[in-house]
Amino acid sequence: MRTHYQHLGAYSDLVAAARRNKTLWPKIKPGKAAQKMFLNTLNFAPGPARPLKLKVEDRWTRDGVDGECLSWAVGYGPRTQAWVLRPAGAKGALPGVLALHDHGGNKYFGKEKIAEGHDPAIAPLLAYRRQYYGDRPYANELARRGFTVMVPDVFLWGSRKITMELMAKQLWNRVPLFDDTRPDPTAEEIENYNDTASRYEHVVEKYLAVLGTTLSALISFEDRVAAACLVRRHDVQPGGIGCVGLSGGGLRSCLLQATCTDIRAAVVVGLMATYASLLDHNICGHTWALHPRGWSSKGDWPDIPCVRAPSPLMVQYDREDELFTPRGMQAAHRHIRAQYRAMGKPENYTGKVYPGLHKFDREMQADAFGWLEKQLQR
Repeated sequence: MRTHYQHLGAYSDLVAAARRNKTLWPKIKPGKAAQKMFLNTLNFAPGPARPLKLKVEDRWTRDGVDGECLSWAVGYGPRTQAWVLRPAGAKGALPGVLALHDHGGNKYFGKEKIAEGHDPAIAPLLAYRRQYYGDRPYANELARRGFTVMVPDVFLWGSRKITMELMAKQLWNRVPLFDDTRPDPTAEEIENYNDTASRYEHVVEKYLAVLGTTLSALISFEDRVAAACLVRRHDVQPGGIGCVGLSGGGLRSCLLQATCTDIRAAVVVGLMATYASLLDHNICGHTWALHPRGWSSKGDWPDIPCVRAPSPLMVQYDREDELFTPRGMQAAHRHIRAQYRAMGKPENYTGKVYPGLHKFDREMQADAFGWLEKQLQR
């Protein structure tokens, strides 16, 4: 057993002390009891997970895709914006998929990171997509493949972000203030915003702790609102929808898989490892949303998407992913595979490893899109 942890130094023995204090990451059995236990851990349901005061803000057609901008209220904070994308000119109902934007240390943008809207993307977004998404807005490609795709912002990102002025004031941040509602910020302004927002996530989590909930819980609730909006559209085939996302989007996909019965198939990209493997690897760089408070005494991270097993699940792993250890990813894969075997449906879990760093490139996208087509076909 490891005795020294790089983030703890002289306090490395705290890990052993915590393990003596309580059982960490116990095995759980998928099913209704596990689903209820996880929802109780999240502890955030301020009302029905339904969009309030839904509006259509804009419509457009570009590059083979019909687009629609929606907005709704969730019961707190600014209105949520979401884009709905479909093949240009398509008639009738198509399989529905939620495309979930990442964390990426980039809260200035949300849906824009993975989707193209009414206007072309600005240069910083193009560079971002080049690094993580095979140089394209994958949600648009998914729509062109024959899906009704919804791309919602979520708490702290894009249309749901906290203002620069508020964060800077609370953090005594001396970076220049700017209008963070502008559609064309400079690269320096985006960097300043994201640096400030990264530090402010700690403040938000403290508030949520006092309120008896977590960042994971708010994200999960808001994505369930989006799922409810998508699944009830006339242009979405009945019987459930899919979801897909990289990194923080994969985290959101895990939470939806666990908590939303409208999800028929979930794809988790670049966000799967055991908690034990995080203890000495990049734990400082991960979001609070990866650590729903209280869950470690009930289960491990790979247990979260398994609570609804054997609901179909695909996990894509990047072999050289800098955010996770190979051993941690392998252990998670074995854990999920065992859970699905125990439920008598091993074929409902697909785990696949790809070469390279943290990303959702075109090869991975093609596999994920094909898997979603198979799972959501009627």
